[in-house]
Amino acid sequence: MRIALGLQYDGSEFFGWQAQPHGNTVQNVLERAIKCFAQVQISTVVAGRTDRGVHALGQVVHFDTQLDRAESSWVRGVNAFLPPSIAVQWAKPVLPTFHARLTAFERVYFYVLYVHTVRSPILAKRVGWIHAALDIEMMREAARHLIGEHDFSSFRSSNCQSKTPIKNLYAIDIVEDGLFVHLRFRANAFLYRMVRNIMGCLVLVGRRKYPACWVAEVLATRDRKHSAPTFIPDGLYLLQVCYPNNFGVPLSNLAHLPFGTDIVND
Repeated sequence: MRIALGLQYDGSEFFGWQAQPHGNTVQNVLERAIKCFAQVQISTVVAGRTDRGVHALGQVVHFDTQLDRAESSWVRGVNAFLPPSIAVQWAKPVLPTFHARLTAFERVYFYVLYVHTVRSPILAKRVGWIHAALDIEMMREAARHLIGEHDFSSFRSSNCQSKTPIKNLYAIDIVEDGLFVHLRFRANAFLYRMVRNIMGCLVLVGRRKYPACWVAEVLATRDRKHSAPTFIPDGLYLLQVCYPNNFGVPLSNLAHLPFGTDIVND
């Protein structure tokens, strides 16, 4: 049968998601835990390969197995062999046509930014930090230039493995909450480091280093060298992966915060 798992993890201590021969990655640790529980080697397929230092609140993986275990048994059993930084949130059998990456129609990333003159050691590795005040309205205006289907080569990392740079960015929502700025990015899919590269541009606009229309100019060049430096990964979370309802994949229990209840599987 095919089993899907929902994961949360603190990515700050890992070299990203993807398994490496000598690297401490989320996939390495998860597959070792599954092997300890199932007593057989099992390979996982992930919805989105998060980068080094990036966290997840709603990551999804699937794997095939001949073992027949209750859903709660998969959760408790695998979690028993995982470190505190990773936890399976749910498990369920899915149709054989389900594929964690290929059947997803939307990914949602969340970036939380702490705006203060002094960094906070308590928030380190959990949020991004900027010491200067930001013009939120200018950031929103800049973000609007990116909405829609575009060639996002200007925001693509050099080692991105995506077959095409053309993605459909559905929305960038920006909410100011005291000393924090929350940004939510919704798209059919993302290029490697695309969100962090967009963040770099939005922060520069927010600091009034460039006008909002500069982001449109960067997009039009289709050249990474014209974009801003990649922003730090600390505040970036894979918030949710969305699938058609017939697969019955649960939403993350944190998927809506702090943006309301407009994320649905359909």
